[in-house]
Amino acid sequence: MAATGTAPIQVSLDPAATAAGTDELLTAMLRANPRISDLLFSPGRCLQVQINGALVAIDRPGIAQLTADNTRRIASQLIGTNKAALAMLREQGYCDVSYALPGVARFRVNVFIQRGSCAVVMRVIPTTIPDMNSIGAPTELREVSTLRDGLVIVAGPRGSGKSFTLAALINEINESTACHIITVEDPIEFLHTHKRATVHQRELHSDTPSVAHAMRAALRQAPNVIAVGELKDRETMELALEAAETGHLVLSTLTTMTPEKAVERFVGAFSIAEQQNSRDRLARMLRFIVCQRLVPWSDGERTAVFEVVQGDAPALGSQPEKTSARGGATISDDPIPAHVVDAGSLSGKLPRPAKPRLR
Repeated sequence: MAATGTAPIQVSLDPAATAAGTDELLTAMLRANPRISDLLFSPGRCLQVQINGALVAIDRPGIAQLTADNTRRIASQLIGTNKAALAMLREQGYCDVSYALPGVARFRVNVFIQRGSCAVVMRVIPTTIPDMNSIGAPTELREVSTLRDGLVIVAGPRGSGKSFTLAALINEINESTACHIITVEDPIEFLHTHKRATVHQRELHSDTPSVAHAMRAALRQAPNVIAVGELKDRETMELALEAAETGHLVLSTLTTMTPEKAVERFVGAFSIAEQQNSRDRLARMLRFIVCQRLVPWSDGERTAVFEVVQGDAPALGSQPEKTSARGGATISDDPIPAHVVDAGSLSGKLPRPAKPRLR
């Protein structure tokens, strides 16, 4: 196969099977390369996949480019009978759904309208639940499973593997603690089975009309742990704080580049009149911020680099003035390291995990 990004990947498909549905097409695309993270279907373009952050064309004999009819058919089959998703697509121009190929992979699917036609982006979610070892997480992350309350935020840019880390944290608690875990996701990505913990997963639109509605309901469902896919707005952040303040452990993600930016974005979601109070509350309830990003190695593959920061670290600036640091699990009281990781020379500085799994 040609090097990533230099030539199309060859995929052989049975035209009759392909015409009958999308499953054969998706399966064949995934077989083209084990490092595929995303599948793209766009009118006027050939099939495309993302491998190690690079967009690569897939050469399918007989069809040079997808038509608007092709992408509409694919979108229709992925959405299926999900009436809420169809309504959202009509009203807002996009929708998110989950899709599964049993025994092969799950997908987080975004269908959107552009130039009057459908386009589809599918994020590949492996069927195997990630654990701390498989994602190459630092041992300090296991401290999260010992927490009984507070807020833990997984931060990082888009596509850095935050959902993998969140799933690994849930799995760590599931394996080690007899407790009740409720997740609120849009859509459900990894399917957690009951282990030591009892895990209930709620999907936006399918199981609940909104994330806020599910979080309010969760407070009456006797959970020990509440995991929210992403803290997107003020209402979700307020409910996360409220849940943490009432004795729950809350796990979630934020799309930011650094731990400091995560605190800044969280506090900035509140009005100016509310910001000091929200900062004080965050200072009391924040336990850890886990910031991560994917960096390339010399062979073109990517692996995750983590920075785990204690919630009361001075560099975060989340502590109110003249307030002593709270007790709880600790990693280090040192500020965030000032050095900048040079991705180009990283492979010569840090030990590499045997099998990096994040995409």
